[in-house]
Amino acid sequence: MLWIWIVMDKVFTKPITKQFEFDEDVAVVFDDMLERSIPFYKEVVDLTCKTICHHVKEGAQIVDLGCSTANTLLALHKQSDKSYHLLGIDNAEAMLNLARQKVHAYGASVEFVQADMTHVDLGSKDAIIANYMLQFIRPLQRADFVAKIYQALNPNGLFVFSEKIVFEDKELNKQMIDLYYDFKRQQGYSEFEIAQKREALENVLIPYTEEENKAMLKNAGFSTIETIFKWGNFATFIAKKKV
Repeated sequence: MLWIWIVMDKVFTKPITKQFEFDEDVAVVFDDMLERSIPFYKEVVDLTCKTICHHVKEGAQIVDLGCSTANTLLALHKQSDKSYHLLGIDNAEAMLNLARQKVHAYGASVEFVQADMTHVDLGSKDAIIANYMLQFIRPLQRADFVAKIYQALNPNGLFVFSEKIVFEDKELNKQMIDLYYDFKRQQGYSEFEIAQKREALENVLIPYTEEENKAMLKNAGFSTIETIFKWGNFATFIAKKKV
């Protein structure tokens, strides 16, 4: 059975004793954390994969930046009858260890690289994925990294990424945050866990507004920029490089 690594997230049931990091304690519960912390997580992964599969050709070079436990790469493998060259990059070895186990169990062909994504050579790619990853890159580095992604894409290449976002209107922003916390309560998280995670991610996860994300893409050189999914303070973007 392939659910053996699905362990319930209890990371924040105890008081925080260190800065949040994607270590082994987080990696082992990460799949559960994703599904219970991100609204419509499975649907977003499905949309991301279907968008890419409809766009790229046989043998396409696809990389998932911050691939964690390889959910999106495995979805690409399972959804398409085309053969792709799939690469997952993550700086957390604990995540990649689980990713390799899952890929082996599914019999998928995926290459993994443990590296700092801001420094690794991306080569030439037909599609680049970044699920809830850019928000962890410091703002001073983020624009340069997106420019690097643009340069790595082949003509007509796609960059598909999802992010937590903020609203410029402070009242609306607070309301969206409150709605999100309601969602987490419905997923079984306690008030203590919600507060602990909020404190752990403060100054670690730094979201942009939807407009700031789009401006960053435009400044990098992307010609087509769209929001293809949005729920409250979560959004999925697609950007296409000119032919």
